[in-house]
Parts: sequence; structure tokens; C-alpha cells
Amino acid sequence: MRVAGFGFRKGASAAALADALARAGGAAGVTALATAEDKAVGLQGIARTLGLPVIGVPKAALAAQPVLTHSARVKALYGTGSLAEASALAAAGPGARLLGPRAQSQDGTATAAIAERITP
Repeated sequence: MRVAGFGFRKGASAAALADALARAGGAAGVTALATAEDKAVGLQGIARTLGLPVIGVPKAALAAQPVLTHSARVKALYGTGSLAEASALAAAGPGARLLGPRAQSQDGTATAAIAERITP
């Protein structure tokens, strides 16, 4: 299972979300998109375009994830250093690993990270 996690500012465009995903490694093999529960509606457009479900991750699950990058602003809001990384890891499930650190869209309004869980 491969999940793309997102963090984004209010008003981030679909193009910014797509750009962040492309910079994180692209949609190939991704089976779901994820972000914090309170932001999940913001992914509906890109989810429809890609034909993928959206997973809204609870704050407690976000805070429990070991992330690679850290934003003080995101930490204060969600209890984690990277919403994109934590969302991807939490939604992918136990034993998931990040394919790399979050990537930022060119306009700076969105980030994406991809996590993968290999199931036996």
C-alpha cells in the first residue's frame, strides 16, 4: 500500500497539490490520499482527478508518527512536525516507511510525502 500525505494552506489550488505530489515522487502506485481530518475536504478535487479515496487522519494518530522534517507552525496545530509525512505514515498503517521527506509545491502552499507499507 502506498499513500500520499498532504499538508496545505487554506486556498491551495489543485495545481499546487498536484505539483507537490509530483515533486514527492508522483502518483504512480499511490492507492490513497491522506491529510488531517479537518482538511480532508480540500483533497476532494485531486482525489476525483486521480480516482483515489481520501483518508482523514485524527490528530492523535498524526502526533504519534516519526517524521523527517519539522515545522513549528504545524507542530502547534497538529502535534507533528510535518502534516504531509505524518498523514502518509498514519494512513499507510503499521510498519509504513516514508519514501523521502516532504516536498513543497513551487508556490509554497502545499506539501506532499509518500509512505509505503509492504504487506506479506
